[in-house]
Parts: sequence; structure tokens; C-alpha cells
Amino acid sequence: MKSSLRRSNEEITQIFNRHVDTVYRVCFMYMKNKHDTEDLVQNTFIKLMNDGTVFESQEHEKAWLIRTATNLCKDHFRHWWSKTVGMDKIPEDAVEYSFDTDGTYEMIMSLPPKYKTVIYLYYYEGYSTAEIAKMLNKNHSTIRSHLHNARKLLKIKMEDELYEK
Repeated sequence: MKSSLRRSNEEITQIFNRHVDTVYRVCFMYMKNKHDTEDLVQNTFIKLMNDGTVFESQEHEKAWLIRTATNLCKDHFRHWWSKTVGMDKIPEDAVEYSFDTDGTYEMIMSLPPKYKTVIYLYYYEGYSTAEIAKMLNKNHSTIRSHLHNARKLLKIKMEDELYEK
């Protein structure tokens, strides 16, 4: 029980209030439904409660939470249960968005996970490629490559959409 009391309730509440929206968006990017997203947001903050990491700044807090949320989401899809249930079979009208989206965001969500994570963190959260590389535990050149490839894919999707209109 001692490990769960490393942070005070007040400190956890402050961290939660500062970063819950970001963690929610990161989880939603993977889960694509409200209920699983909420579960993984909760799991992310439970991990925080049980973790003894001393944060250097609010940015360090945010980076830790994003990395933890991303890893939990990836772990969720590695579990046998998610493979047999097939969350991708949920009808579109069952997906609930709790934040405003536009056409660009929808295109980003249709990218492969390795690309949409990098694009989201770079453009929506404002992280540099070096910070993203550190968060995702990848090489800096890999992140730049993913960002480059994601931009190319988005350009193609945007051009296709433009020609369809």
C-alpha cells in the first residue's frame, strides 16, 4: 500500500486536471470509442498513482502521461480479447467524439498508428521530433521519417478529396 501513497491526492488531482484532455485525445486516437478511451485514461492515471517518477516540469509530466497512455493502448490491442472482439467492427454512429473534429483530423485518424501518433503529437500537441522520439522511445530519424511519410499520405488524401468535390 505504501507505493500507492507516493503522491498526495492533491498532487494527483492537479496533474489530472492539467493533462486529462491530452491523455483522453491520445487514447481516443487509438481506441476510437468513448468507453475504451475512458478505461485507458483511468488506467493511465492509476499507473501515475503507483509510479514513483519525480517530474522535472509540467512538460515532463505530460510526456510521461502521453508515453504511458500510448503504451497502454498498444498493450490493449495485443491482448487476446481485443483480437477476438474486433473493435473495428463498431458502427460509425456508435463512436462518440467529445471534442471538435474537422476533415483533417479525420484524415489523420485514418493513417496507420505509427504515423497518426507522430502527426498528432507534432501538430496538435506541439512537440518537436526530438521530444516525440524520446516519448515513444524511437530514434529521432525514425520519427522524422514517420512524419515525412505521414505528410505524403495526408497530401495524397487531401488531393483525392479535392478532386472528388
